[in-house]
Amino acid sequence: MQSTHLVIGEITKPQGVRGELKLRPITCDFERFDGLKTAYLKRGDAFEEIHITVNRLSPDAVFFNIQGIEDRNAAERLRGELVYIDRAHAVELDEDSTFICDLIGLHGLTDDGRDLGALKDVMQPGGNDVYVFKGPLGEVLVPALRSVVTKVDLEAGEIRFDGKRLNEVAVFDED
Repeated sequence: MQSTHLVIGEITKPQGVRGELKLRPITCDFERFDGLKTAYLKRGDAFEEIHITVNRLSPDAVFFNIQGIEDRNAAERLRGELVYIDRAHAVELDEDSTFICDLIGLHGLTDDGRDLGALKDVMQPGGNDVYVFKGPLGEVLVPALRSVVTKVDLEAGEIRFDGKRLNEVAVFDED
């Protein structure tokens, strides 16, 4: 099941004494913060809407204020919180792209009948993403290459792979 909200950053610390916050972006589209006025904080199983003002962007951070957070002490209580956006306001993806959170938990299967197990993580070392599966074959690392991934089916909960090509590029750790 797709999540209703997507993480766009983590509050790392207060900035100054007037409630400004520093956010570490967790998004591939840094420009998504331009003009952003509404975001969410997770409270239990619910999402609380917050009204924000983005003050400035630096190469690795976003500095912003949340309406009602007016001093350093209030800002300090938000340290480590994740900031979300609802799916309706998420950035549009290319036809071939999928949000990582929608991939986690999908089952990996090859066209030659091997079961890779569930997708536990997606590493982003630069270049190609690497899928991390855990299952009957142990931990399997698979580069997200078009020549390896034959189909991503969110509705069926599966990622299909070319078995022959997988043998050439995957790392199998049977421990």
